[in-house]
Amino acid sequence: MAGEGLKRKTLRGTVWSTVERFSVQIIQFAVMIVMARILTPADYGLVGMLTIFIAVSQSLVDSGFSQALIRKQDRDETDNSTVFIFNITIGIALYALLFLSAPLVARFYDEPLLTPLMRVISLSVVFNSLVVVQRALLTVRIDFKTQAKASFTAAVLSGAVGITMVYTGFGVWSIVWFQISNLAVNAAMLWLLSGWRPGLMYSWKSFRELFGFGSKLALSGIINTLYNNAYLLVIGKVFKAADLGYYTRAHQFAEFPSSNLTIIIQRVTYPVLCTMQDDTERLRDVYRRFLRMTAFVIFPLMMGVAAVSRPFILVFLNEQWLFAATLLQIICFSMMWYPVHAINLNLLQVKGRSDLFLRLEIWKKCIGVAILCATIPFGLVAMCVGGIAGNIISLVINTYYTGKLINVGFIRQMRDITPTLLYSLSMGAVVWAVIQPVPGEALKLLAGIAVGVAYYVLVTKITGSRDLRELVAFVRSR
Repeated sequence: MAGEGLKRKTLRGTVWSTVERFSVQIIQFAVMIVMARILTPADYGLVGMLTIFIAVSQSLVDSGFSQALIRKQDRDETDNSTVFIFNITIGIALYALLFLSAPLVARFYDEPLLTPLMRVISLSVVFNSLVVVQRALLTVRIDFKTQAKASFTAAVLSGAVGITMVYTGFGVWSIVWFQISNLAVNAAMLWLLSGWRPGLMYSWKSFRELFGFGSKLALSGIINTLYNNAYLLVIGKVFKAADLGYYTRAHQFAEFPSSNLTIIIQRVTYPVLCTMQDDTERLRDVYRRFLRMTAFVIFPLMMGVAAVSRPFILVFLNEQWLFAATLLQIICFSMMWYPVHAINLNLLQVKGRSDLFLRLEIWKKCIGVAILCATIPFGLVAMCVGGIAGNIISLVINTYYTGKLINVGFIRQMRDITPTLLYSLSMGAVVWAVIQPVPGEALKLLAGIAVGVAYYVLVTKITGSRDLRELVAFVRSR
């Protein structure tokens, strides 16, 4: 009965997590399309130059405490309030640092406008620090319905702010206030709906216990954030602001299916897997099923986006963004491996091995930086191709400790997902070939989607795909 209750809770959480991520992302995607048709690649490039500073600050604010709270089975109000006080203190301190360092960043990029832009957009650090505990507690309860309400409201209101500002001539400031208003409204809604309020209590014992686990995740997150945003830093410094704008739009489009679906699965499966962290056999079985089902959904989506990248960009944006289509096609081959990385790293957190998590991140990022440095002289396209090589090498490294902990290493994982990989690659090739003679970009896009869906469903049914059967069973059980 307990297992059935957990299953129902997991399924319900999956549904609401999906609703939250995709309803919000679809709204934000639509808003971004409207804004990008008016703004220029250089406008997005200016905001992209600041991304690394904001992203690193966000990692410092959380410091791994949210994952530590979720994993701790006997958490209490002292733990929750300790984390809240730490987060808000760090958030305010980091905002002050970003505010004061804004002129230095502007001089580094030789873009004076970055000073006021950075001082406003850095408010996002404070807003996020206010709701780390609320999100963690809602995740523990697998309550993504409440998070969906907050995120959806924020997306609608901030979208209205962004579109109004862009049509009234605020230019790059439209992007900044679109982002800030989204975070502000989301924070206000989570405070209103979560039901949790911090107490005036702080425990150094609680801090040390949570920080002992979370600090390694925090350092890993900072390393990962620095690496992921190193491309933005290098492109913004070495190339033009417009080139950074092309890259950020292409990366965002590639992230839409890959990162969002992975986040949905991570958010639901992490607290579930934590409940079976000491049952290795059961954990192994559930882990492999999650891995196969994730790849079965995300791989074909990424290959589909790669195949229709050109008509996609021309239909939704315009000719000034065409170079982003080339980058999008390459980045899709890199981002398709993101869910496999994420699920492997999730397992290390479930098993409490944040030390191994940190060790892996250091090795992977050293290799990634070497590839980045080697490809810079050859231009932006070569840098994106290098990202594919870096991801594949990282995959081999990530699976090493998974093999040690639950005997599901690289070979077994590749064996599990190879059928899906072959289905997806062949589907992408078929879609690309079919749409070439089709007249008109809109028709190419529609034909590509129709052919891709039909081919993938047909070939998986004909071959009797186990992953298709499991996915159908999962949906029917809901």
